[in-house]
Amino acid sequence: MLDRGYIQVYTGNGKGKTTAAFGLSLRAAGAGLKVFICQFLKHGEYSELTAFERFSDLITVEQFGAQGFIIRGVRPEDRENGARGIARAHEVLSSGAYDVVVLDEFNLLLSLGVVSLSDGLALLEQKPSHVELILTGRNAPREIIEHADLVTEMVEVKHYYADGVPARRGIEK
Repeated sequence: MLDRGYIQVYTGNGKGKTTAAFGLSLRAAGAGLKVFICQFLKHGEYSELTAFERFSDLITVEQFGAQGFIIRGVRPEDRENGARGIARAHEVLSSGAYDVVVLDEFNLLLSLGVVSLSDGLALLEQKPSHVELILTGRNAPREIIEHADLVTEMVEVKHYYADGVPARRGIEK
């Protein structure tokens, strides 16, 4: 158990927000800490989730998203999944069972209006003092940044996606 947990935010338009949070999760598991990862707006198999299966005694991952990306606006199923994920995050934070909680794509969930900012802030207020809370996703709202203890902005300078390179297994997915 941590003596004191902080709120960390990884945001910005660059690559690496989820990767940074997952790296921290692996480090935490290596130190014997229990980690819960709540993935919003994502559903499916990714190589990192397969790797986390090897640490299933310390890392739990649950997804609250539909297949595909939100391109043409928020769908009712996106709101339902978001609400289920927020409810689950409340359960996890109040359980006392985890040392590190990662809310992947949380910032995007709020900025797209899938879940209200007030519901998002309520989660931050609920965080027990010993839990490290990691929030990822583009467009972190100002209010989230103000609550955070550490904010890192990933800035895209150059990306091979612009040259038509698709996401590669083991590297981007």
